[in-house]
Amino acid sequence: MAKIIPFKAVRPTRDKVSLVASRSYQTYTQAEREARLDYNPFSFLHIVNPGYKYDREISGIERYKLVKNRYLEFKEDNIFVQDQTNCFYVYKIVNREGQVFNGIVAAASAEDYENNVIRKHEDTIVHREHVFKDYLKTVGFNAEPVLLTYPDNSTIQNLISNIQQQRAEFEFTTTYRDTHYLWMIDNQDTINTIQEEFKNMPTVYIADGHHRSASSYLLYKDLKENSTNHNGSETYNYFMSYLIPESELQIHEFNRVVKDLNGLTKEEFLIQLDAIYRIENRGIMPYKPSKKHHFSMYLDGEFYSLYLRKSLYDFKSSLDALDTQILYKTILQPILGIDDLRNDSRITYINGKKDIVNLKSCIDNGEFAVGFGMIPVDIEDMKQIADDGLKMPPKSTFIEPKIRSGVTIYEF
Repeated sequence: MAKIIPFKAVRPTRDKVSLVASRSYQTYTQAEREARLDYNPFSFLHIVNPGYKYDREISGIERYKLVKNRYLEFKEDNIFVQDQTNCFYVYKIVNREGQVFNGIVAAASAEDYENNVIRKHEDTIVHREHVFKDYLKTVGFNAEPVLLTYPDNSTIQNLISNIQQQRAEFEFTTTYRDTHYLWMIDNQDTINTIQEEFKNMPTVYIADGHHRSASSYLLYKDLKENSTNHNGSETYNYFMSYLIPESELQIHEFNRVVKDLNGLTKEEFLIQLDAIYRIENRGIMPYKPSKKHHFSMYLDGEFYSLYLRKSLYDFKSSLDALDTQILYKTILQPILGIDDLRNDSRITYINGKKDIVNLKSCIDNGEFAVGFGMIPVDIEDMKQIADDGLKMPPKSTFIEPKIRSGVTIYEF
């Protein structure tokens, strides 16, 4: 039984929302960040990068306190205002490729996270969880929702469609030509219907935001254990989420590029690959695989197809059948000597929305020695791994939609 509740969002005013909304901080290059901070005083980046005001980098608890100060200033200046009633929010994104994402912004239950009603498919780094928990505890808000996905539901879909017949609370288009829309749901009957539909769902799945949800859960545990009159209704029992149906989730692959061949010559490397893959030289024309357990490889100016010799590889679990795990267990670890996929500086990940030529360029310019491509993970594989309590290797999925920071804010 998945539990979601409406909340009183803090939101930019209609005339400021396009100026406030930002991508996640780490997705900007330094030059992009500086340009936005220099020329847009309303950008949410001013809140999450408070050191800009003092022209220096600030970290730790000092930074967290300044983040809260900048946030409060945005409220004092009426750049942000808080809704007067508890609402769900229908959020729609139409990207430049014409893909449409329709979802509901709501507060999801930390207790559901604890009880595995909200299921995970990625490992998190404990240190990062605790750092972000301390950040949340100091600033007192979520500004970027966790992306959750649920089985397609005709009742919810019909409600969303009906609501979208009305005038949107706001509409804005980003420089990336993605258009964002938001509608408020404050009708209690509609809220009740949505909640009942989610109560009938035994599970929902984290699509993107594993560290954010893990940190929110740690905060819930911390505040609960230190409260003298905890009753379960406190705002810290929940975290902001964007829930979209499984059919609208877009999953892209992450390709891998590696800096060297671990001391092997090209010929020695290919001979070791031959033990577990059928290899075909595809020449200079870009090649992408089209089936599970097939990989593309770019090496020394040429593309290769790699077909797994299944008789030599054991599929003991849903994780063993995942292409990113196969690549790790058959090539990256035993041949190229990469044990730690998250921290080894010899490996880099390129999201699959970028053309395969991007992977080729990384190797042709001499920065990397070899690259590997694969097809995206499908939703059923992702769910099965989560259901089995297993975790994918890092950077197994690049998932859309990507919602903007600072558009809806959940205070606790």
